[in-house]
Amino acid sequence: MLERVFHLKENNTNVKTEVIAGITTFLAMAYILAVNPTILGNVMNRNGVFLATAIASAAATFIMGILANYPIALSAGMGINAYFAYTVCLGELGGEANAFTVALTAVFVEGVIFIILSLIKAREQIINGIPQNLKFGITAGLGIFIAFLGLTAAKIVVPNEGTTIGLGNLASPEVALALLGFVIIVILSHYKVKGSVLLGIIITWVLGMIAESTGWYVVDVESGVYSVFPSFTGGLDFSGLSETAFHFNFEWAATHIIQFIAILVSLLYVDLFDTVGTVIGVADKANLLDKEGKLPRIGQVFLADSIGTVIGACLGTSTITSFVESSAGVSEGGRTGLTAITTGFLFLISIFLSPLFLAVPSFATTPALIYVGMLMISSAKKIDYESDLGDVAGAYLAMIMIPLSASISTGIMLAIIVWTLIKIFTGKAKDVSVVMWVLFILFMCRVLALVFNFQ
Repeated sequence: MLERVFHLKENNTNVKTEVIAGITTFLAMAYILAVNPTILGNVMNRNGVFLATAIASAAATFIMGILANYPIALSAGMGINAYFAYTVCLGELGGEANAFTVALTAVFVEGVIFIILSLIKAREQIINGIPQNLKFGITAGLGIFIAFLGLTAAKIVVPNEGTTIGLGNLASPEVALALLGFVIIVILSHYKVKGSVLLGIIITWVLGMIAESTGWYVVDVESGVYSVFPSFTGGLDFSGLSETAFHFNFEWAATHIIQFIAILVSLLYVDLFDTVGTVIGVADKANLLDKEGKLPRIGQVFLADSIGTVIGACLGTSTITSFVESSAGVSEGGRTGLTAITTGFLFLISIFLSPLFLAVPSFATTPALIYVGMLMISSAKKIDYESDLGDVAGAYLAMIMIPLSASISTGIMLAIIVWTLIKIFTGKAKDVSVVMWVLFILFMCRVLALVFNFQ
């Protein structure tokens, strides 16, 4: 049955490998179950957001696994959720009662639009139209970005007034254990131990428990330092879902059409190119791209992403999108939709065992993100540095701007703009495809909107 659905032998994998990969992916992205309710909880019912996030993530990831048969997990996108809560609800709609209903309406419409674009293969043409060298640069940039996310989560890298960022306190348990966990994963990988990334997360978590028991790791909730031991006090409560599910406000959207479109366009832009970047990075790392750099069944990937967004909006959460942390599962050998199915199942289980999953500290998942980042950066060596300088410059900008701007979409935008301008002014405009021309024009409009505050 599993072989017929997921084609495990064809993808040189097996059930055990896929399950381990799925668990690894889930642990690497389980933080969203804590972070999303915290962010959206500023404008919505937190319990409802938690349930909506878990259920929508499971549904979207199941659809990805079955429909596209890829090891890509989905959940509420980071960055988009902050835009939803702070920019839209508390900013642009700060004076509106139940502003979140307007934002959820925009997310719902966004999902419907993306379903249509996916069915007519518009999103597919975009990802397949990006030049090969730029794709390699995007993958490498994602590698640096995902490593940076881990480094900052464990406070290995911290803000610094003089140099913007700097080294954290090496004596702190979070920093020391995160770095030790990375070493453990590398050593286990060297000896080809199956599940090395997952084992690294678990071992680092156990070391954290020991550190807390001995008093080295000190819990300080006010400072955001939580216990690494799970607490199962309190029962399961589904009541919050009634405060978030199907709370749309189409009447406001119809009477404030210009303002609503502005909100909608921003959501469309960020989601589209965050997804494009993530899919390219994960697919490249899993060797799923064909000889032309295209991803088979890419239409199904985008369709799963779009349906997930609609489901999420109906339940009460911000845009559902593909997660770059899926690379953690890929590094464990995940190659098919069975990895995604495993991750989705764990999202459902998390509803009942949320204290267990939410107790995994960020410093325990950081080693996995640093290690995965290391593997993804290797795509930089695939860039043809002897080819056209425009290709090299575009790949280079994608590589550095994705992590430095902390935005996948911004990194891709700048890379494509620069790539196109170089092609134009070096007499190679004929090499620019229709897709790239369209993206260039859209991105230039986006830049002008940002410069003149027409957001």
